[in-house]
Amino acid sequence: MQRMLTEIRIAGFGGQGVILAAAVIGKATAIFESGHATMTQSFGPEARGGSSSAQVILSSEPILYPYITRPDILVVMSQEAYTRFSPELKPGGILITEQELVRVDRFPAGVRAYGVPATRLAEELGRKVVLNIVMVGFYAAVTHLAAPDSLRKAVADSVPPAMQHLNLQAFDKGFAYGSELMIKLSEHDNDSVVATLEVG
Repeated sequence: MQRMLTEIRIAGFGGQGVILAAAVIGKATAIFESGHATMTQSFGPEARGGSSSAQVILSSEPILYPYITRPDILVVMSQEAYTRFSPELKPGGILITEQELVRVDRFPAGVRAYGVPATRLAEELGRKVVLNIVMVGFYAAVTHLAAPDSLRKAVADSVPPAMQHLNLQAFDKGFAYGSELMIKLSEHDNDSVVATLEVG
């Protein structure tokens, strides 16, 4: 069987839950599926408001080197993160953006870019803080790298019991948005580099 290895970077600013989003994605593969995952993280000078990023590697075999070289998938939740990390994205990779916080202008050839208004969707649930889990749900719908049920289990396992229901709602909201977007693109055979849906 061919070895499968996917490098992912998730980035934004402190307070957006970047590290938790990365942990959920890694946990889904390493604990709730039969794969392997590593995660490393970095912060800017301020914990909240400064830059924050995490690197996740998913693999079908044990991972010997836990740092990414060029990400296959880049998830960005701030313009600064997009500007800093988009040049690293592999040609043919996937770019996922918080579409109301990130303006996409340039990226490597062949990149498939998908945008989601995660903050607005989180606000519809009454708590902007769950925008990171909305992003994870959207990621699940557009990448298919882990079963949605595995990611839902990882979400539930990664937050306090009192926050589980809200976070699962956030995951489902992001997943539904992403699923609708992918259906829309398939129906229209849309090859545009940036794909978003109008909501509201």
